[in-house]
Amino acid sequence: MTAATSRAVSLPNGTAVPALGMGTWYLGEDPGQHDIQLSALRTGIDIGLTLIDTAEMYGDGAAEELIGRAVQGRRDDVFLVSKVLPVHATRRGTVEACHASLQRLRTDHLDMYLLHWRGRVPLAETVEAFESLVQAGLIGCWGVSNFDVPDLDELTSLPGGDRVQTDQVLYNLARRGPEYDLFPWCRATGMPLMAYSPVDHGRLIGHPAVRAMAAFKGVTVAQLAIAWVLRRPDVCAVAKASTRAHVIENRAALEIGFSQEELDQLDRIFPPPFAKVPLEVL
Repeated sequence: MTAATSRAVSLPNGTAVPALGMGTWYLGEDPGQHDIQLSALRTGIDIGLTLIDTAEMYGDGAAEELIGRAVQGRRDDVFLVSKVLPVHATRRGTVEACHASLQRLRTDHLDMYLLHWRGRVPLAETVEAFESLVQAGLIGCWGVSNFDVPDLDELTSLPGGDRVQTDQVLYNLARRGPEYDLFPWCRATGMPLMAYSPVDHGRLIGHPAVRAMAAFKGVTVAQLAIAWVLRRPDVCAVAKASTRAHVIENRAALEIGFSQEELDQLDRIFPPPFAKVPLEVL
């Protein structure tokens, strides 16, 4: 982590992870945008957004290849996360997928490896593969993505399953379902959540009430939405970073706070859940 980042969350294994990082969904797919996107990623590293999240699914590996170029010579500065597709998540397939991701990323290890979502492969088989990758030094730790409470209950009942380090889920102002039961589950086990799409894939940008509050606070809607997610000390977030200006805008969200009145106002606009809400996925 660079000096530019002052906020972090702690994983159960004690590792500190930057509270805000860069998401890479759709990056690397248009060769004409590669230089712009490389500049964005490198700028993000420069200003402390050293958590970089990607997946083998993103552009069929194109995002990983782009990140591999961006982190050359700076691998030790970043906390690198990638994900294995459920269809690959067998004992052997997970290991093979990890090797392929490492090759595209031009590195010899991942800091964290996630199961992208739950598929038909038994979780015990995936956990066994993850643990073998940890033992081999190819990944630092592992976690899951898009897992709801029943999935986590099953996972942590398996041998080695309690070594899960995070659950990456969709969480933002418009999608607060995890607050009802997933946040309490994670708090009880000391595991932080990793939020993706904190601006709801751009949908919050046009919300009139959010725009009005952002204007009043002198910030952008994206900054307000990201800052709201980061108000929780047990959450880190990854926000898409496609241009240098976008990355710099996102970084400023770390400096934004809220009054209780503002939080209450947002609760009225986007009510917290009062009953179980099935986990949403983008």
